Amino acid sequence: MSPIITWTFSPILFSIGPVTIRWYGVLFVGAFLLGQFILGRIFSSEGVAQQRAESLLVSALVGGVVGARLAHCLFYEPSYYLHNPLAILRVWEGGLASHGGVVGVLVGIWLASRRFQPRLSFAWILDRAAIPAALGAALIRVANFLNSEIVGVPTSGGWGVIFTAVDQLPRHPVQAYEAIAYTITGLILWSMYRHRGRNIPRGFLFGWLLVLVFSARFFLEAWKVPQAAYEAGQLISVGQYLSLPFVACGVAAIWWSRRAVVPGPFVR
Repeated sequence: MSPIITWTFSPILFSIGPVTIRWYGVLFVGAFLLGQFILGRIFSSEGVAQQRAESLLVSALVGGVVGARLAHCLFYEPSYYLHNPLAILRVWEGGLASHGGVVGVLVGIWLASRRFQPRLSFAWILDRAAIPAALGAALIRVANFLNSEIVGVPTSGGWGVIFTAVDQLPRHPVQAYEAIAYTITGLILWSMYRHRGRNIPRGFLFGWLLVLVFSARFFLEAWKVPQAAYEAGQLISVGQYLSLPFVACGVAAIWWSRRAVVPGPFVR
């Protein structure tokens, strides 16, 4: 069967002199702007100022970029960056790892939340941020697809995509698989929130975010081209190894939420 798509899309949106704007950057920032909009609406509906959502998202953006970059350098190309440490700063060359991005976002939100008076519960924030986080992750995977990166292994199925920037082989559009999985996750979380609203136990939505996103990531990694040079011969990939702790943390958060009280958003 012939592939449905031969992908020749340019990753560059436009260039003005030395300045080049790429689709990846637009969608990466767009994911955080979407998160700010959704989180602001949720905050407002629960009596929390929308400006707090803006502050949280700025801090989350910085933390996410730093965490994603460091994780890529540490887990996917450690030898190169140990010998070329200044190259870590060249973010524009690419190389961001989503597992590290999640940790960076959590640290950024935690640091920003500590400045609020009165203090917001960290777990309460994470539950509300879970919905836009899933949808933002879907946008970033769309950006990966547009960029012809993180491609899948070759396939003979009719759904294969030829990424001409990579080679002429039809491959699993695994970025699209992930984008669909994360969109479904966001819709599930939104349905949970709409059903239980303010009475949802702290940690419940965040726990399910981790379980659903990183379970999907674990299984879909099987259709990806290895991302780290040293993966050859390993039973599971680096991405799968890194996903397991997040799934475990999600299960722990769901279990903890069963015993959590359901007060308002503020720390008392």
